[in-house]
Amino acid sequence: MTNPYQERIAGMGREVYDSMLSALASGRWADGRILSAAQRQHTMGAVIAWGELNLQPHERVGYIDKGHKAGDACDDPAPLRWLTDDASASTGEQS
Repeated sequence: MTNPYQERIAGMGREVYDSMLSALASGRWADGRILSAAQRQHTMGAVIAWGELNLQPHERVGYIDKGHKAGDACDDPAPLRWLTDDASASTGEQS
């Protein structure tokens, strides 16, 4: 069974992708109407999905060149420290 959403994304042309990308950047459709929150969310998903299928990684939305500025390795990730209610009360922090 095929997925209709995936079929539509695969069948989208570059001009539709570019139009969606422009709408995301400006917050408006080409005719001037403002994108709703739901439209923004769906458009962003379609842009990302189309990019995954049709673009090289360095051309995709959200690509970060981790090797260019940082060398071959990025900073080591630091673990998150979660504050509990007890810890925030003792430090005077509010949640």
